[in-house]
Amino acid sequence: MENRYSIKNFLPLIFIFFIILLFCFLRQLYTPGMHAFMYDFMGAFFIVFGCFKAANLRAFVSAYTMYDLLAQKSTIYAYTYPFIEVVLGMLYLARWYPVFTNIVTISIMLVGMVSVIRALRVHEQIMCACLGVVFKIPMTYVTLLEDVIMFVMAVWMLVVN
Repeated sequence: MENRYSIKNFLPLIFIFFIILLFCFLRQLYTPGMHAFMYDFMGAFFIVFGCFKAANLRAFVSAYTMYDLLAQKSTIYAYTYPFIEVVLGMLYLARWYPVFTNIVTISIMLVGMVSVIRALRVHEQIMCACLGVVFKIPMTYVTLLEDVIMFVMAVWMLVVN
């Protein structure tokens, strides 16, 4: 059975990305530079997405454990993941402990990428847990792209910093 998704499925995600990008461009007025932009983007991304996940924690955990390899092994990890994201977001925005922050981000994004690739390869019909379950967004290559972008940005900041 072939999945057909329209742009309407992804409007909440597009809108949230637009708001995060707008925030980052406005921050560029006060702290210009590519590094500052990446820190602000990652910070805002993690805080916003972490809060959506925490809004309905039980439903998020239920969706997340369907595909995330680490969450399948540890329910504690699944329950703490939204809060890990919020803390990472705060660390990025405050520019505190950048090496630690980037290493943690690289680690969880790597697990996320492998988990999403695995789920996509077996054509599982799963709702993406990226925005919690507040919005019904299907898991597609967009989910993988989010993890890849965050992974690459964290690697870049770790290497360039």
